[in-house]
Amino acid sequence: MNKTRLFKKSLLAVTITTATLASQHTLAAGFQLNAQSATGIGRAFAGDAVIADNASVMARNPAAMALFDDVELSLGFESITSMIEVKDATYTRLLVDGSGNPLAAPTQSDASYDDAGGTSIAPNIHLIVPVNETFAWGINAYTNFGTKTEFSDDYVAGEYGGLTDVKSMNIGLAGSFRMNEQWSFGAGLDIIYGQGKLERSLTGGPELLDVDADGWALGFNVGTVYELNENNRFGLAYHYSPKLQATGDINFAGYTGSNSAISDTLYMPLPDLLEFSGYHRIEDTKFAVHYSIQYIGWSSFDKLEADKSGTLNDYEWQNGMHYALGGTYYLNQDWTLRAGYMYDTSAQDELTSISVPDSDRQWFSTGFTYHLDSKSNIDFGFTYLMGKDVDVKESKALPTSTSGVYLATQVEGTTHADAILLGLQYSRSF
Repeated sequence: MNKTRLFKKSLLAVTITTATLASQHTLAAGFQLNAQSATGIGRAFAGDAVIADNASVMARNPAAMALFDDVELSLGFESITSMIEVKDATYTRLLVDGSGNPLAAPTQSDASYDDAGGTSIAPNIHLIVPVNETFAWGINAYTNFGTKTEFSDDYVAGEYGGLTDVKSMNIGLAGSFRMNEQWSFGAGLDIIYGQGKLERSLTGGPELLDVDADGWALGFNVGTVYELNENNRFGLAYHYSPKLQATGDINFAGYTGSNSAISDTLYMPLPDLLEFSGYHRIEDTKFAVHYSIQYIGWSSFDKLEADKSGTLNDYEWQNGMHYALGGTYYLNQDWTLRAGYMYDTSAQDELTSISVPDSDRQWFSTGFTYHLDSKSNIDFGFTYLMGKDVDVKESKALPTSTSGVYLATQVEGTTHADAILLGLQYSRSF
């Protein structure tokens, strides 16, 4: 394979990695953010597959719709602000021949960057309609992932930074069945739309890549709820995520200044999710404790393949886990207070990136509900998501205007990514 094609595929692979973030429960290499509800943000999503304090629970577990007697509506939005830093980074450039032998002394520059993050808004709406004491159905729409990573145009390692902008939307339809006083079951369909944009340029040189890719996928979810009594219950939910098919126009201008375009269908494997939640209100008190354990099958994202281009890149990600613990305090008829903590493990293993940083994360969350009246309330949630330092080393080979001569570049440093989530939501019973 010639170096021009190799470089083109390398950049394209990063693009599609970014688009893959638009998946079930905000799948993201670098950040796995949840944006279904403000209540969930306020408790680090601890117990969210079974608490069922508003209609947003159907996004986590369709069986929990059986816990409602009245029509329930929830609508709101979350803001996601990512703070991404590249520290102690060095960028190296070196001219080499076709065998990789150096033709000149390498040059090095400082490639550190203070903040490559951005802010995205993720709206949501959820509606649950009980038909009778046995059946209920629901429909919802929410943004699974919305984030933006952007380096300035003059960033010295532009072929590794640039713009990464991702959005997604999930449209869900679900139903639930109550078998008896203890057991309820549910199932639903998920229509997933993902859109990603990537721009990469060699600093001081031509634009290397400008990509818009989008696609649709159909998934499903099933779940169950077991109620010991009105104060103690458990929930288990499974979400199947298919391969997302994305069609993109890839405009490529190599280091030689030539232009080319690839129109292709890309297949992006998305991880399945399995979540167990529990909720326990302590008898004769105003306090409840709740928790969740979630498995994320990131190992399915081992490589990217396309119809025409074949294997674009290998990733070899590892499966992830969420461990969340929270508490709710029912202060009075007007106010409900909540808090939570989550430990969230990284999807990336040995292969890392400055444009899509990833690490184990900790969630520190708090929030409240204010009851406007007996049938309506407003929720607010806040989370500070704290990542860890990760060592990153990336390299590329770029064709030059001289035949048989290539520009070898490398960036090496440490990435750190934090985030702030804010959620506001209105819920009403009818």
